[in-house]
Amino acid sequence: MIERAVTGIKRLLLVLVCSGLFAFPTFAVAVDEKPLADPKLEAVARSLMKEIRCLVCQNQSIEDSNADLAKDLRNVVRERVGMGDTAENVRLYLVDRYGDWVLLEPPMNRSTYLLWGSPFLFLLIVAAVVYRVRRRPSVTVPLSAEEQRQLKELLESEDDT
Repeated sequence: MIERAVTGIKRLLLVLVCSGLFAFPTFAVAVDEKPLADPKLEAVARSLMKEIRCLVCQNQSIEDSNADLAKDLRNVVRERVGMGDTAENVRLYLVDRYGDWVLLEPPMNRSTYLLWGSPFLFLLIVAAVVYRVRRRPSVTVPLSAEEQRQLKELLESEDDT
């Protein structure tokens, strides 16, 4: 009975620790920023922040980053949305200033064809290599008379033992 209670407590502690670890990223967004008064505009700004790359962290959106530059970009997004810019206009404004790289999902154009096509190119190369390796004929060289004699002796000596 006591063992079951101890096991239950251990499980509860494990769940609490794991839920604490998974909840940790929610503390990443800075709370010192003032959201827009209109909840609809704030929702537009937040969705834009998820699409814009932090130029310091490089692999995070500005919504998830605590870098000072990400904070500045969040303020720019809120300011532009608050002035009445559409999401597309804000995106274009940031791309004009920082290039396509500022978007977490860059558009498909001439300069990004290799970026978008590289996974397929890699798969094509791997498939070609596998095809060539499997198609390569196996080369078998017949045994010489001396080698055949040695093999026969080995097999006969193995049968005797």
